[in-house]
Amino acid sequence: MKTGRRRRAAVLGAVVVLLAVVGCVTAVVVETRGCQESLKADEAEVRVSRWESPEDLPNIGEYSEIHWQARALGNPCSLVPGPTDWEYQGVAVLRPQDARTLAEQFEFVPFSADKPAELLHSRTPADAWPGLVPFLPAESRWLHSQAYDETLPSSGGRVVFLDVEHQTLLFML
Repeated sequence: MKTGRRRRAAVLGAVVVLLAVVGCVTAVVVETRGCQESLKADEAEVRVSRWESPEDLPNIGEYSEIHWQARALGNPCSLVPGPTDWEYQGVAVLRPQDARTLAEQFEFVPFSADKPAELLHSRTPADAWPGLVPFLPAESRWLHSQAYDETLPSSGGRVVFLDVEHQTLLFML
């Protein structure tokens, strides 16, 4: 008789543990799904708030408007703890004098979409995210400056294209 009770108690204990594990897994799946949906919505949002790290875009002056987006390079919804790096793209409308000064100060030169191999990086204006494309000039004349991309405190990840005629700066960080 005692053996039967022990077995039933062991089985009951195993069932309780199994239900607890299933409940935790279900909660994690639901939480992760919610996080993924929130992340997609956040990445699709085009922000218009001022850029909070002016050192990322030195010498651009007081721009009149800005539109930018952020995307996670990793998975911030992962159950594995740790930091996630972010990538940013944006379009800023500069004052005419600031666009001219920037172009002269950093020796911006015409960018040729036919010769992307001349760049030290692989990003071009064609890589602008769809949410930002409406803010780009229709007939742009992009200039590029390797010197500006490398201006301190650049981490080597800054890529900027400038259209002086339309006072537009496309940045990728």
